[in-house]
Amino acid sequence: MGIRNAHNAKIVTFLPYDALASRTVMVTVGTPLPTRTRKKRRWRRRTELGMILMASGLTTGAYILVNLSLKSKLPTDLEVFLGVIIGLAIVAHLATRWLAPEADSVLLPLVVLLNGLGYVMIARLDVYAKHPYGPNQALWSMIGVGLYVLTLFVVKRSRDLDRYRYLMAFAAGILLILPLMPFVGETVYGSSLWIHIGAVTFQPVEIAKLALVIFFASYFIEKRELMTLGTIRVGNRLITDPRPFGPLLLAAGLSLAAMGIEHDVGFALLLFVLFMSMLWLATGRIRYVLVGAVIFIIGTYVGSHVLYQVNERLAIWFDPWKDPFGNGMQPIQGIIALATGGIGGSGLGQGATGLYVAVPQSDFIFSAFGEELGLFGTTAILVAYMLIIGSGLRIAISARSEFAKLVAAGLTVLIGFQTFFILAGVERVLPLTGLTLPWVSYGGSSLVTNYILLALLMRISSEANERQVELLS
Repeated sequence: MGIRNAHNAKIVTFLPYDALASRTVMVTVGTPLPTRTRKKRRWRRRTELGMILMASGLTTGAYILVNLSLKSKLPTDLEVFLGVIIGLAIVAHLATRWLAPEADSVLLPLVVLLNGLGYVMIARLDVYAKHPYGPNQALWSMIGVGLYVLTLFVVKRSRDLDRYRYLMAFAAGILLILPLMPFVGETVYGSSLWIHIGAVTFQPVEIAKLALVIFFASYFIEKRELMTLGTIRVGNRLITDPRPFGPLLLAAGLSLAAMGIEHDVGFALLLFVLFMSMLWLATGRIRYVLVGAVIFIIGTYVGSHVLYQVNERLAIWFDPWKDPFGNGMQPIQGIIALATGGIGGSGLGQGATGLYVAVPQSDFIFSAFGEELGLFGTTAILVAYMLIIGSGLRIAISARSEFAKLVAAGLTVLIGFQTFFILAGVERVLPLTGLTLPWVSYGGSSLVTNYILLALLMRISSEANERQVELLS
């Protein structure tokens, strides 16, 4: 119940839920609140801008050091580089300030830092490449920021996505089978994941995984009670009705089957982990995770005997030194690069990873960072990812609706496990998966998709913080 003080500001008394708490929480709302809210909003965005400028400064410094190391002079395109790096970051910041003013202030600066450092390393490795990758990565970064702004503009409320559940499932299915279509599908390094339209090559599975997150979240929330409570009596026991699992198993099964036909282990594993993680988060039933683990073990065993790529990756993982100049060369040189870097690294521009690894800009870019920046540099990159994952989980916890909570959690699962799988493959903790390091590795499909993912997280974050303001107003 509220009362009014001498300044005519309403004082609302909230009794804490904790029965052991001995004091009442007093929150003053009313006349002073809009000013306080505006100040907090400005503080959040100013903090974001400051960290963006710091990230841009670190990226620029790294670019200058690379050029000094390779050419013993300042880069001739420094002004262009500064304009692109800072310009894109400022565009993303202004879009956030306009379209999602209450969004998290940490995520965007971290992404700017990772994207910038990734570009610097890709441009540095172009010294050994037959075709330069740096200009393409810069172009994809521009497209990614553009789609980030467009996503914030189009998705006004996260709940709007809930209306398109089956459309998302249908779109994901189409995107997954597109690479198998004649005339547009393209096979690269043994995997049929690409579509080729004119001069553009794209991996539609990257967009498909976002569509699957939205579909899974919407379906799980609607059917959660049926998946957790026993509704069918068998003897003296109530068991869960299996019918709600039909569409889910169909969607997940077709996705994994498509990945198997396309000979891609990495995305099949990522989609499987995404499905099981969101199922567990929605239902809280550990038995589903155990059943998933059994299915995974059986699938790995069958895949190693049926799919050549699975068998090959497992063989390389077990003993890459059996073929040190063939399939085992990349993982061997990757761990040698990490060992060579030591604690402080050899210095930017001083590594030799690009000489011995076929495509260091993609799968093994972390090894290049390890060689040139050492343990300190790779730890900083890991900390950046940990902060992103932590921010994503915090957004999921504070989201306004159950649907938004599960979407944010699913998007964070994608980032976290994709990062884990690629780093574990480089370190030989797991077999190589062929996935890209989010915002760092070369790859336009991955880069633009992760910017869309970032925009969705920022939208959910802004809604959650807006809700807190509404509760106090």
